[in-house]
Amino acid sequence: MSCDLVKVSEEARGRGVFVVYTTVELRGRADGDPLGGVVSDYVTYLRSSLTLEGLKYHPVVRAYRDFFWRLGIDPTKVRPSSEALARRALRGEFPRVSPLVDAGNLASLRTLVPIGIYDLDLASPPFIITLSRGRVKFYPIGGREQELPEGYPIMVDSRGVVVHLYAHRDSSLTSVRESTRRALIVGTGVPGVERGLVGQAVELTVRLSSAVGWAQEGPTCEA
Repeated sequence: MSCDLVKVSEEARGRGVFVVYTTVELRGRADGDPLGGVVSDYVTYLRSSLTLEGLKYHPVVRAYRDFFWRLGIDPTKVRPSSEALARRALRGEFPRVSPLVDAGNLASLRTLVPIGIYDLDLASPPFIITLSRGRVKFYPIGGREQELPEGYPIMVDSRGVVVHLYAHRDSSLTSVRESTRRALIVGTGVPGVERGLVGQAVELTVRLSSAVGWAQEGPTCEA
């Protein structure tokens, strides 16, 4: 894989959008629950360092919230995915979805950077992050079909399928499932968040996913 799998349009880049991404492939199935201890450790660490009331003041969380406000979106109602995950963890909950998704969620929990993971056999690369033009359909995981407002950053594949609502939610059409064998991992950046931190979030996802049978397939790229 070369570093042209994901591109950011000029109009989205003008909003300060950037991503770090890579691909992984399934090499085997892990026995037991290799991530169980990591879940416990990461949740304990978060709860020892942040509170539910103080979370919104963390500089990384603040940066994603400010990004949403600039889009005209109230982040207290439509939360960046990493903040939503952290809020659940601070209440003592951590959703276990699948080994690969769990790896991404753990990396997001530790860095507070939203991580998206997409089935490369269900999507049609390459991908571009652009701004919605209005009357665009989105089929979120666990939700009903939505018609997106104009001007919202989205990631679409070559067919025009919306696979990601930026820094918030992923599509059910290209989500990771039991049959997934190849996947795209994307760390979503916004103004005020260092590229290095987004890269660390992606690298941590790869490292954690290796414990459950996934191996990095392509280089780590920035766009």
